[in-house]
Amino acid sequence: MENNRPAQSPPYGPSAGTGRSRALLSKSRAALLETLRAQTEPTTLNALVATTGLHVNTVREHLDALVRDGLAHRHQAPPAGRGRPAWLYEATGSDAAAAPEYAGLASALAAAIQRTSTTPREDAVTAGLDWGHQLARARNAGPTASPAAARREVVSLLDEIGFAPQADARNNVVRLTRCPLLEAAHKYPDVVCGVHLGLARGALEEYGADDNGTELLPFAEPGACRLRLKTRPR
Repeated sequence: MENNRPAQSPPYGPSAGTGRSRALLSKSRAALLETLRAQTEPTTLNALVATTGLHVNTVREHLDALVRDGLAHRHQAPPAGRGRPAWLYEATGSDAAAAPEYAGLASALAAAIQRTSTTPREDAVTAGLDWGHQLARARNAGPTASPAAARREVVSLLDEIGFAPQADARNNVVRLTRCPLLEAAHKYPDVVCGVHLGLARGALEEYGADDNGTELLPFAEPGACRLRLKTRPR
């Protein structure tokens, strides 16, 4: 599908705001830096282009400037097949690298599901359902008084595990402004985003709401993925 997004549009897909951008950075460069800081693993140029909606040359220029200013550093990925290995970028002094083993394992599992499953998205959603049930049970979840209360609990859970959700007044539409696995989501969106969709559905079920119709739209708008929580009593 042709990408008709404007070359200088606001970032598409999840990013994060930590309030640590330098005042001298342009708005788009500061946003790119915050996206880097939000990642749990080094990220490729192509993944950053996909999530920001900026032209590849613009992203490359910003990255070069961030590296030059000491705000980011880069290294080449291990060789994989023919061709030159890609450059990987990460913010310096960032909390993003707090769990590189988790990010690497998640990427490896996503790759394995994508490679071996005949229905990778469906299998990912199923795995996410189990995860969502487990996470909700760990919070002592139980049936809530109404679907609205169930949605509120799910948004709270998503906030706790790092998605930085921004919900409308009824918690029907939720902007997920941070993705802890952006690079893996860019490579394997059916798997990673499928797990995240299943997570939301499983948590809704644990809180006593019917999750029928709940959907996740990856990289749907500037700065976020969009989660629609469609619920009714079970």
